Amino acid sequence: MLDKYKSSVVYQIYIKSFCDSNGDGIGDLNGIRSKLSYIKSLGVNYIWITPFFCSPMVDNGYDVSDYRNINPMFGTMQDCEALIREADTLGIGLMFDMVFNHTSNQHEWFRKALTGDPEYMDYYIFRDGYPNTPPTEWTASFGTPAWDYVPSLGKWYLHLFAPEQPDLNWENPKVREELKNVIRFWKAKGVKGFRFDVLNLISKPESLTEPKTGSAPRFCKDGRHVHEFIRELVTDTGIEDMITVGEMSSTTLDNCIRYSSPDSHEMSMCFNFHHLKVDFKNGDKFSLMPPDLKMLRDYFKEWQEGMAKTDGWSAVFWCNHDQPRIVSRFGDEGTYWKVSAKMLGTFVHFLRGTPYIYQGEELGMTNAHYTNIAQYDDVEAINYYHILLKRGQSEHEALNVLAQRARDNSRTPMQWTAGENAGFTTGKSWLEIPENYTTINAEAEEEDGDSILNYYRQLVRLRKEYPVIAEGSIEFLETGNEKVLAYERRLGDVRLVVFCNFSGQDQTFTGIALHGEVLIGNYAGSHKMMKPYEAIVMLVK
Repeated sequence: MLDKYKSSVVYQIYIKSFCDSNGDGIGDLNGIRSKLSYIKSLGVNYIWITPFFCSPMVDNGYDVSDYRNINPMFGTMQDCEALIREADTLGIGLMFDMVFNHTSNQHEWFRKALTGDPEYMDYYIFRDGYPNTPPTEWTASFGTPAWDYVPSLGKWYLHLFAPEQPDLNWENPKVREELKNVIRFWKAKGVKGFRFDVLNLISKPESLTEPKTGSAPRFCKDGRHVHEFIRELVTDTGIEDMITVGEMSSTTLDNCIRYSSPDSHEMSMCFNFHHLKVDFKNGDKFSLMPPDLKMLRDYFKEWQEGMAKTDGWSAVFWCNHDQPRIVSRFGDEGTYWKVSAKMLGTFVHFLRGTPYIYQGEELGMTNAHYTNIAQYDDVEAINYYHILLKRGQSEHEALNVLAQRARDNSRTPMQWTAGENAGFTTGKSWLEIPENYTTINAEAEEEDGDSILNYYRQLVRLRKEYPVIAEGSIEFLETGNEKVLAYERRLGDVRLVVFCNFSGQDQTFTGIALHGEVLIGNYAGSHKMMKPYEAIVMLVK
């Protein structure tokens, strides 16, 4: 099942911000169709598209009200079917995003539940109670309480995310069958794979009354029946031989091995996010600190080597629609913008796992640098702005945190050209476009042989040309310098060594001989020290 995905690369599209075909300021399915030749030129095998199903858009599509119909703002079913066909003609498979932990509160199932229909109340997680006395004081992901009260029912319902996203009751076999039918529906349409949102949260604890306080998702991760439920979903829908990836919230290495090992018959691969928490002060996303590079290296060593020893498989990535732009976060937006973006791409694309490229990452797109809360759209950003103010931060301090952490940083429109609205739309964009689109855009980078875009094309091509990248073992190496991360890949007599300088200064390292053929690098020539944000990959036969 796994082998055909080892040399694959996936391109992620956040549909609302990719390309607008009709001038309403919102990306859509026909916009994606218009850019298929660009995506094909990257050399990728699959496109993962974020949800475009019917939704009130409280969480930008991750609150689904109808899994089998298209939100009119994104197009029609005919547009969707045409996109599937045209991508398939180009040899690109589409992966659809399944949000199965929760629905929208506007979904037909939840509306029926609110009428008191016992069949549909059992589709969700309701608990008896009184006003102002929730079952627990748990906090949901976006900073609100995790329980909401329904006066007409005299009950509370659980939501690990926004109140408008009630959690489904996977203990109910009818719910599981409904969700299987959604998979079967899209599989019959020609979809080639699926990404499953927060998949390891679907199995809740038997008791939902203890502990009394804390993070609700943390108490629900990797639950008692989660592996059983995933295996059943995969087996009964016949998707074991398709590419599947599960988003795993705050999971463990042992669980990721189980989720992705071929013997488990669950997912092809997993997303986990521990490497993107190394700049969280005291573990708090909205408390800033510089990235801890020792922690970053230790994480990659433990997880990359641990997954390899047990035949687990990872989705490897820096960016997605929930993360700030990586060049702004771990790289440099100024003097070393281009080389730092290339270094970060190099580090990920030679790891063991299937690389994911998020739209605009291949251009070196940066954070938005908004200066007013009115510029933000995301529910999490707006909620946490007010939470930070309540914690005593000034407006300036709170906005500085959002400028580095908010999800909207990755959701700004794709920068296609230096023309009006970055070539994204002929209308008014739904989200403000960063000012640097006049210099950072696809059109300009197409014309620059040394661009980040063309470097990413090389990275994708090399994975397909050298089996050691897709299939080799991995071992992290000691460099004697925490700012220089190095690892090697081996397959038979072929050895690759990857060196990456995660700093804006020259660096030296010890213990590793730098010899062999340079397979790829972001600086020309040879030198004794690693230049700022340098990446170099040596091929030793």
